[in-house]
Amino acid sequence: MSKVTEEREGTPWFARRRVSARNWLRIGLGIDTAIGFTVLARGWSSVAGVLTVTLIARFLTRAEQGYYYTFGSLIALQIVFELGFSFVILQMASHERAHITICADGAIEGDEVAHARLASVLQKTVRWYTAAAMLLAISLLVAGSYFFSKYQNPDQGVSWRIPWYAAALAATLTFQLDPILSFMEGCGYVANVARLRFVQAATGSGLAWLALATRHGLFAPAMMIAGTAGVGAIWLFKRRGLLLPLLRYNPGEYKVRWAKEVWPFQWRIAISWLCGYFIYQLFTPVLFAYRGAVEAGQMGMSLSLANALQSVAISWINTKAAPFGALVARKDYTNLDLLFGRAVRQSAAVFASGSVVAWLAVAFLNWEHARFAQRLLGPVALALLLCSTLLNVVVFAQAVYLRAHKQEKLLIPSVVTAVLVACSTYALGRYFGALGMVSGNLLIGLLVGLPSATFIFVRYRRLWHEC
Repeated sequence: MSKVTEEREGTPWFARRRVSARNWLRIGLGIDTAIGFTVLARGWSSVAGVLTVTLIARFLTRAEQGYYYTFGSLIALQIVFELGFSFVILQMASHERAHITICADGAIEGDEVAHARLASVLQKTVRWYTAAAMLLAISLLVAGSYFFSKYQNPDQGVSWRIPWYAAALAATLTFQLDPILSFMEGCGYVANVARLRFVQAATGSGLAWLALATRHGLFAPAMMIAGTAGVGAIWLFKRRGLLLPLLRYNPGEYKVRWAKEVWPFQWRIAISWLCGYFIYQLFTPVLFAYRGAVEAGQMGMSLSLANALQSVAISWINTKAAPFGALVARKDYTNLDLLFGRAVRQSAAVFASGSVVAWLAVAFLNWEHARFAQRLLGPVALALLLCSTLLNVVVFAQAVYLRAHKQEKLLIPSVVTAVLVACSTYALGRYFGALGMVSGNLLIGLLVGLPSATFIFVRYRRLWHEC
């Protein structure tokens, strides 16, 4: 049968080409369904971020831009209350999920002990985050109000109070929902949650654009977060057939003993995640306090660009956290290493490629003396920031691999790096501005962060897999 006849009688030729393309994406680029939707969500966030940045430059003053990005840095303080719990939840759920089957209607079949322990994980998750959310709301409202009141410039005339209160309360909602989404990922709903993240990203961006376009720009963070929370709540409500029975299930003697089984692992992750705040989120508030809202806004927008690229790149790693945990539970270390090696290479390549394109675009804007270029760091400072973020991508991948073993071995490097970066950020940022900050950060990453993390990764990988 000729190719033309095939096309006329049902297009099997096109079907074969579609299958070939799908196989190339899955094998050649490592893009499965979960990664595809995660990249789509984060790719949307990156592309939408370009429009967001354009709207910020169009509708916000340079001082308001500083407030906009400082809102995000302060909201990131929720990590103090989160304590790395969401990652622990994902790993705990994935280890128990390996021994049970979840039916389409949410019914659970298989090992009774794993069923009970899975229910116990969800119950403890809901109890902890309900209490922590109330503490988070109070802390954000009080701490944020104090910070902005102390360091505001009355001459700039920025009305920040109501937008800040709205953003803080909206962040409290997402704080309660995100760990349940992590639980669902651990239960095998990785692709479903990835699809949800795309819808959340699109909804949040649309609401933020509406706020910016109607000249209520400082409400954009609150609108974005609220949109994300609303979509997530609707999705979880539709999965109540799985969640509600688990919440009502009596785990009895099989309940998870958190203090004995989990806390020795979790407290290390908690400190590592808290250290992450000082490594990634301290730049903007320090610049806001000592160099003014304008320079803080430039740093915030540049960090937003770097984080958008990083967010897309680590999709190749994040979506493998649950599969990593399942492979560890089965002691299938050969496939674990193959999967990890491919994922980390792809992740680093994606970030490096995106960084080159972004830097060239910013360099061109500066060459043309475009007004938009004034909203970002200069080409030299941006290049240093992107290089240090690439190091973070590699360290993040190593951390996910190690944590899949329900171990946290990067505690000491995280603490040392965080202390050094915090001191560097304060000293160099206060006296030398953004360029001093990113220079110090990159130097610490090259001399301390990446070498120490790699040494520990190689050591424990060999030790655990030889047992």
